Amino acid sequence: MKLKRSVLFITCTNFFFMAHAQKFEKLQDSIAEVVISENRLQIPFSKRSRDIQIINNEDIKRLPVKSINEVLAYANGMDIRQRGPFGTQADISIDGGSFEQALILINGVKISDPQTGHHTMNIPIAMDAVERIEILRGPMARVYGANALTGAINIVTRKDVKSGLSAHIQLGSSFEKKEEGDGKGRYGAGGMQVVGQLVEQNHQHLFSVSSQKSNGQRYNSQTEDIRTYYQGSYQLQDEHSLEWAAGYINNAFGANGYYAYPGDRESYEIVKTFFTYVASKHYLGKRFYLSPRISNRFNKDDYRYYRQDLSKARSEHKNNAFAVELNSRFTTDFGDLGIGVEYRDEQVNSNNLGKHFRSNIGTYLEYRTQLFSKVGLHLGAYGNYNTDYGWQIYPGMDMGFPLNKDWKLNVNVGASQRIPSFTDLYLNQPMNKGNQQLNPESAWQYEASIQGKVAGLRLEGRYFYREITDFIDWIKQAHTPGEDLTDIPFQPYNFGSNKVHGYSIDLRKDFIFSTDQQLNLVVGYNHLNPKEMSYQEDVHSKYVLESLKHQVLFRLSYRRSNWTFSSANRWIERELNNPYFISDLHLGYRYGKLDYYVEMSNLANAQYVESGAVLMPKRWFAVGARFSL
Repeated sequence: MKLKRSVLFITCTNFFFMAHAQKFEKLQDSIAEVVISENRLQIPFSKRSRDIQIINNEDIKRLPVKSINEVLAYANGMDIRQRGPFGTQADISIDGGSFEQALILINGVKISDPQTGHHTMNIPIAMDAVERIEILRGPMARVYGANALTGAINIVTRKDVKSGLSAHIQLGSSFEKKEEGDGKGRYGAGGMQVVGQLVEQNHQHLFSVSSQKSNGQRYNSQTEDIRTYYQGSYQLQDEHSLEWAAGYINNAFGANGYYAYPGDRESYEIVKTFFTYVASKHYLGKRFYLSPRISNRFNKDDYRYYRQDLSKARSEHKNNAFAVELNSRFTTDFGDLGIGVEYRDEQVNSNNLGKHFRSNIGTYLEYRTQLFSKVGLHLGAYGNYNTDYGWQIYPGMDMGFPLNKDWKLNVNVGASQRIPSFTDLYLNQPMNKGNQQLNPESAWQYEASIQGKVAGLRLEGRYFYREITDFIDWIKQAHTPGEDLTDIPFQPYNFGSNKVHGYSIDLRKDFIFSTDQQLNLVVGYNHLNPKEMSYQEDVHSKYVLESLKHQVLFRLSYRRSNWTFSSANRWIERELNNPYFISDLHLGYRYGKLDYYVEMSNLANAQYVESGAVLMPKRWFAVGARFSL
């Protein structure tokens, strides 16, 4: 009954704003000429020939969220399985793939973790320092190389045109009493962000610092993290520029139920990540562009199965990924040609995984042109040599067919691969065992999408079919029928073919009444239908059978003068779990240089799990303020 009343209240509120919005209409298309941050060929968003979603800074401000993880939870086709609130740790999958199959980048630089995808979302950037998030769904190996099997997420930081400073604080609580044995008081959290920009004639600088501390939302779920990030750029001449960045995150949290429920009730984890890159850009004449780049990512993971007894079941991992890239673009009379080479060195040193080293050498070639009457053609291939698995080639092609001035049809086909992580291969824990006999996952994906607008309504529909061979899943398997699986460890295996059909639809309507009044509506639906991927009754999957089946998203944001209101709602149904409905509300007021707001998360007080056995927070209340100078 509480859920029904909450849904009724949300629906009535949303329809009130929708009805009020019918007075005036005007399409707002602020992202049409945003250039997608690929490494070689630069493509304006309006000229794209594949499914690309952009969440810009204004969209992020409208959402009642506390972390980049939560922002992505409101993107169609994104499955964010958080193991804790406030950005502690999250697995992310795209279009029903596993969390190891999605590639994460910052400004086009890979930050994915070779040890395990559980640390891929260790992002050192404060949310207020993000300019936009680009979500590229489908096989992206042709663009970004290995491990972009189901897609890539590129986080683009702010590059303002003038100097500024902002500070942001937030406090929140569920007002629930702490569980027995978890101390006294009530569960709550607090956080802060500081973001600054210094902009001069020929150089720019951005820095951000953010910190979050919580005593949890259930037993042994406390968190404490600090994230720092700095980037700079220098314009040497009109044709030459230099840019650099460095980030660090220190994250400590209670890991109750994260990996080995129910035995890990007392687990604790400390993760430290350092990331840096240096790049330059050179325009050599009117036709040739060259960009070398060096990057490095170091991660230290200290997992304590028994937080009170460090003498046993403690795993300490260190891994490092070093990369050198050279990207180039050559403009000809018959199209643009992109050529590049990449070297990536990955290594791990662990008391559990051992010491291991591997390298990747990648080469790629792309070509983009227009055929006939503005038909866009974008094709290419990426060749990758891995010291453990040898050579693989990933071809791909995108074609865009303008149907008229408002509608466009895209057709895409491509191949991709995912190389097993060091955890997949070498993990040695009581309830999780690696498998050194694993082969890489390989995939082909075929898709078609249509984008357009009618009466100010922007619409995008998409269908895809993906087949993964040598698919990897972590399973428990009984040795005899009916055997108790409690004491049997999970272990990864290549399960042959994994086939998935999926389709999605996105609708957006922007109403501009005046310079100080507007309404934005976003609706999305995503459905996934896996085929020929079944398990026997005595086999239990750790991740895949929790994948999305139905996803419904609805966002509404309204601004009038100094007031803002937003409602973000999602209904999720997974393969084997009960569906759940989450609704978050935000009400804000601007006074001078200060923005005040109140938020309510999980309005219906739903009890739900996104990953493993980790119960997510119940209804949560928060207040915050942001000062901008």
